[in-house]
Amino acid sequence: MSSYTSIFVAGTDTGVGKTHVTCRILRRLREQGINAAGAKPVASGMQSVNGEWLNEDIQAICEAAGSQFGPELINQYRYKPYIAPHIAAAERGETIDMGVIMDGFRRLAARAELVVVEGAGGLMTPLNEQHTFLHLMRRLNLPVILVVAIRLGCINHALLAQQGLESAGIPLLAWVANYPAADTVRDIAVEESLGSRLNAPLLGVIPWSSASVNVEMADLVRLIASHEND
Repeated sequence: MSSYTSIFVAGTDTGVGKTHVTCRILRRLREQGINAAGAKPVASGMQSVNGEWLNEDIQAICEAAGSQFGPELINQYRYKPYIAPHIAAAERGETIDMGVIMDGFRRLAARAELVVVEGAGGLMTPLNEQHTFLHLMRRLNLPVILVVAIRLGCINHALLAQQGLESAGIPLLAWVANYPAADTVRDIAVEESLGSRLNAPLLGVIPWSSASVNVEMADLVRLIASHEND
């Protein structure tokens, strides 16, 4: 059995940079010798590339996790329109099944030391008529890394997300300050305000950049190992 716990990367909203953070985490873990797999069980928004419909988030996670984990393991539900997944599923005449997602996670976890699961949208994004991503986090029983996009309103969104996690009994393992908008100036005051109110350590600050830049991150391996031993 792995000595590390799998983790769930959640966001305060859509477009906050969850996939970017997920891929950074995967690359960091694999650089440190951990066989980490990525999962994006539900994805909306696909583009036609050379006659094939692809989702860029799934492709990015595949690349970050290594060739041994293909799209069929990483993802169970994907839809062409960039809309809420439960609406996209209904338009296609299907329902997103939590059991299918759980089975996919188990198959992936059997092949890796840990799995980094990424959500879609925010915590309360519906999966179907009964369940949201918060229900999925609780079913998976994984600690959460919360991605906060540093922009107007982010403190409110982050604290509401923390409240939702606490009410569901889901541990907040760490949080990431991400700057997803082009040429955004770093806002230390907002970062400090979040740091004093979120009941978890700051994993790292990711500035906006058109290039791949190195980012200092807290010792994620220590965090996931210590959580497993709690």
